[in-house]
Amino acid sequence: MPPPSAFAGFRFPTEVIVVAVRWYLRFNLSYRDVEELLAERGVEVDHVTVYRWVQRFTPLLADAARFSRHSPGDRWFVDETYVKVNGVWRYAYRAVDQDGQVIDVLVKVTPSEIVTDAAAVYPAVLDELIPSAWHRVEQYANNPIEADHSQLKHRLRPMRGLRTDTTAQVIIAGHAFMQNLRRGHYELAIDTPPALRVAAAFAELAQAI
Repeated sequence: MPPPSAFAGFRFPTEVIVVAVRWYLRFNLSYRDVEELLAERGVEVDHVTVYRWVQRFTPLLADAARFSRHSPGDRWFVDETYVKVNGVWRYAYRAVDQDGQVIDVLVKVTPSEIVTDAAAVYPAVLDELIPSAWHRVEQYANNPIEADHSQLKHRLRPMRGLRTDTTAQVIIAGHAFMQNLRRGHYELAIDTPPALRVAAAFAELAQAI
């Protein structure tokens, strides 16, 4: 007997939920924007439900894609940025490799080189976590991760703030997942035209959860 689907118990079709989550992660939309787009297509769902779908299914979709993800490169660019959570500014530490793939904590590859800015927090942490990697601090060397930060900030702008640390984690990780998918770092929908690749990949992943 196959395992129960993560979508079991929902009164909306799987396709509707997956499309709503994909729209939210891919485009600069608010939950109310997604609610309106669905209403135009005859699907009546409130923005709070859209929020719950994004929070529940984003981690499941990203996890289902892990096994098709390309191995990251051996040169990482690490930097911190700020996000506001419930009115309080929080640090968000992020990294990309030399190919633009956003790195996360599930990665099992050890880099040979890590590039950071001169923030005092990095030397001790990197010596403890990845002592074999060369830690490089150089002005302008960290431009790749700075550019990636700007895309995250652009996505966060339409939102009305992040309410909790958990919400922030899901949204930031979901944005990274979407960025990696669009940049071709997964073996998903590889025979699909680029303009349809994200939609086809989400349809594949929906079958896995």
